[in-house]
Amino acid sequence: MSNGSLPLAGVILLAWGAVYLVTQLITAPPLGTGTTLLIGTGLTTALIFGYPSALRGPRSKRPAQPITTRLQQGRHGTTIAAVGRSMPLRSGLTGEGARRTAQLLQPLLSGAAVAITDRERVLAFVGPGRDHHRFGDTAPAPTERALSRGKTVLVRRRGELGCPHGQCPLRTAVVAPLTDGNRTVGTLQVYRGDGALSPQGVVEGLAGILSLHLELAELNRRQRLAVDAKLDALRAQINPHFLFNTLNTIASKVHTDTEETRQLLVRLSDFFRYVVRQEGHFAEFGQEYFFVRTYVSLEQARYGERVQVRYDIDPQVLTAHVPVLIIQPLVENAIKHGLASKVEGGTVTLKARVDPLTRTTSIRVADDGVGIPADLLKRISDGERGEGDGQGLSNIAGRLASLYGERYRLDIQSTEGGGTVIDLRIPFG
Repeated sequence: MSNGSLPLAGVILLAWGAVYLVTQLITAPPLGTGTTLLIGTGLTTALIFGYPSALRGPRSKRPAQPITTRLQQGRHGTTIAAVGRSMPLRSGLTGEGARRTAQLLQPLLSGAAVAITDRERVLAFVGPGRDHHRFGDTAPAPTERALSRGKTVLVRRRGELGCPHGQCPLRTAVVAPLTDGNRTVGTLQVYRGDGALSPQGVVEGLAGILSLHLELAELNRRQRLAVDAKLDALRAQINPHFLFNTLNTIASKVHTDTEETRQLLVRLSDFFRYVVRQEGHFAEFGQEYFFVRTYVSLEQARYGERVQVRYDIDPQVLTAHVPVLIIQPLVENAIKHGLASKVEGGTVTLKARVDPLTRTTSIRVADDGVGIPADLLKRISDGERGEGDGQGLSNIAGRLASLYGERYRLDIQSTEGGGTVIDLRIPFG
């Protein structure tokens, strides 16, 4: 019997004992056998449906790391997680960055040929046909069409590829433009030799992710000597492991559910786009709320039903201004440190209210996870950075202090095994 089923069985036995005690010993006269059975059966059904982890079984016991590694492994011995780890285009659209990117993407695309170009020439080509498609060659004919239109081009016939090599194994191509924010600077090209087209949505989603890397590179180039709030927020708030794990999840689904893969890529693009393009120190709660839900959808794709999130949002809060990228790290901490290591998973609740009398906005992030160890909780309360502090609750407190002085309140309550509750109260604005 699974760890999830044992507690449930115990609760059911106690429930039947309580039914017998009430219906046969306390109630006078005792209720009939049929009534007793009906009450007991109804209570048992309610307990089973209210305890879904018992039906799901011990998911967390599966050796997640070996499975993930097997799904990621490609011909070149690299993993999809390396795309996020190395951020291959963070230095711009260079030959070396393009080569590493193409090598990392090819296993994800079922071994199809992958090329990356700038506006004029081939920067990288990996896969069938690489013997005559080389670095520095003039970009093939479909490239100009994708660049001029700013849209994906589908090539369904070999003659439209523009390859003069008579023995070229390539037959079709999907060519998606790459941008660095305002300009179309190159293309991502995926070729196949079996006459079928690679899924357009998947190629466009990957091109979107790479375009965000290029946009970051352009921002970094322009403002290398300045303290850019968007880049600083990105470095401070986005946990690299979240990106690696999300890419792993996408890799595991690409061969079985193309539509879900496309949706996850779009959500991941939306996630990073919000961080990169966010201006200033404040945003409407509604924007931050959408950002949090995007993040949660990506985590739920990874954890499945082990992670549940409930939202209790007062509509009046949606127009209130809150510090950007404050709420998402709190939810991430709840999932990563509260629920991820809990066998049966759990629930995170995000609650937000406006108090018109005190003109304050209150936000609560609560979870029923494993809780924070007492020694770490003390260090956090003392303003120290803890090893298991995730995004750094003390860092969040420091940022709030710089924005509000003493006009904010951040309370953390936690017990080991009993979950964590974080209450944030800030001026309404």
